[in-house]
Amino acid sequence: MSLVAASHRSVNTPKLRLHRTKGSMFLQIDRRCTLCGSPRIDPSFAVSVPSSLVNRAWAAGRKSSCRKFVSMMAPPVVANVGLSSAGRVLSIQSHTVHGYVGNKAAVFPLQLLGFDVDPVNSVQFSNHTGYAAVKGQVLDGEQLWALIEGLEANDLLHYTHLLTGYIGSVSFLETVLRVVKKLRTVNPNLIYVCDPVMGDDGKFFVKPELLPVYREKVVPVATMITPNHFEAEQLTGRQIVTEAEALQACVDLHAAGPSKVVITSIMLNDMLTVIGSHLQSKAMPPKQFKIVVTKLNSYFTGPGDLMTALLLGWSQKFPDDLEKATELAVSSLQAVLRNTIAGHKAGTSPDPQSKQLELRLIQSANDIRSPATKFFAQKLI
Repeated sequence: MSLVAASHRSVNTPKLRLHRTKGSMFLQIDRRCTLCGSPRIDPSFAVSVPSSLVNRAWAAGRKSSCRKFVSMMAPPVVANVGLSSAGRVLSIQSHTVHGYVGNKAAVFPLQLLGFDVDPVNSVQFSNHTGYAAVKGQVLDGEQLWALIEGLEANDLLHYTHLLTGYIGSVSFLETVLRVVKKLRTVNPNLIYVCDPVMGDDGKFFVKPELLPVYREKVVPVATMITPNHFEAEQLTGRQIVTEAEALQACVDLHAAGPSKVVITSIMLNDMLTVIGSHLQSKAMPPKQFKIVVTKLNSYFTGPGDLMTALLLGWSQKFPDDLEKATELAVSSLQAVLRNTIAGHKAGTSPDPQSKQLELRLIQSANDIRSPATKFFAQKLI
């Protein structure tokens, strides 16, 4: 309801009360408006307006009406409309000033999906490593823990989710394990989504010493894990060539800890495939599925980081339906990739200085928020 909707027939005499705060005044109608003397219907109505507007209307005195006064103001903003976020995520992964990888690929999509996200940058680089030169800083374990202590000192460790991506050292990864333990003392139901970023295409791009830490310590405390083909083989110690071997790798990972496993990219029968597995009860076999994806003839940076963020987001909306969550995540990711290719071909994206295209994330906001499902899961078990 607005001031102009007020009745001018009531015999009660509402008053307009102005409470001054820094840079603004708080306007509240109690019994009679002192600008025009007219009563209104809802005595609890209140709106914050700039002091300059209030002063201009106030200086006009009795000649100014409520209707004229309201026409000078923007529509009132309700301070608390009872909306809650989808969750609060602590996201620990890499950051680049230019481009969309790590936190730059995860934070914005999660915010679009309704989450509050607090990012911690495990590294801060000028750009990703596909460029000729890279400059920046690396966060160490002590610095990470100092951030956690600062949050704890202000009672700010109330998270629903922890998301981790690229981590470059064993000491930092060990500190992440301390973070998991700390967060679960505050919220025992914390959901930990781990993207075990270690390598791709048959080779490591982190120190191999991280592998046993991931395998023996991180995987057991994760709720969901999202390895690619190479990482799934490393974590399970088995070669994955066939669909059956991929499904068994998921079973092995379930046995280690996480109830949800998504192998985000694997070539099976010359088809790019996503394999998903959800263990809802230890008394029952996991629900397993695959999604066949069209392979695009381009190179990108950040699609794995984006995929894991989307899986976190849609799994929160469909906690008991990993198939549905993965369908939405895959469909959204593929739309972003196609938009990226289209932007490059149309010349609306800068010519890449590396062979990998930078994701057109901002331009794909609608495809992230409300993706059209174009890729569907095939149930395997």
